[in-house]
Amino acid sequence: MRWRTRRDEPDWYDEDDDEYEREPYVIIEREQGSAIGPLLLGIALGAGVALLFAPQTGEETRGGIARSARRARDAAQDFVGDVSDTVADKFNEVKSTVEEKIEATIDAVDQRKRRVTNAYHAGRAAAREARGELEQRIAESKAAYKDI
Repeated sequence: MRWRTRRDEPDWYDEDDDEYEREPYVIIEREQGSAIGPLLLGIALGAGVALLFAPQTGEETRGGIARSARRARDAAQDFVGDVSDTVADKFNEVKSTVEEKIEATIDAVDQRKRRVTNAYHAGRAAAREARGELEQRIAESKAAYKDI
């Protein structure tokens, strides 16, 4: 709240004017924080006055409100349907992308597994062959020592 007196205002009058009496006065200004309450009250009063002065009967007005409500409901259902279709399409797109990546990963893992298995079997075969050769050399060496 602000208080203002005449003494705070600039002098715009002639100070020599005897007819004008200089009496102090107080002006109170209130600043309100929000105008939402008065706005809502104005909307409600405006709607009430509009209904009172409407050129239609109450039944026609109610019918118009019902039609508007049905149109709003239909528009909302269409919007929800469009959004759900868009979300479903995006979900299916992401799902197929993820499935493709999973299949590619599984194929890569299977290919590596086959390579490791083949390398393992090749290593075992090479070890058997090397063992066989080593046993044959040992046997030949033993036979050579016996002949000496």
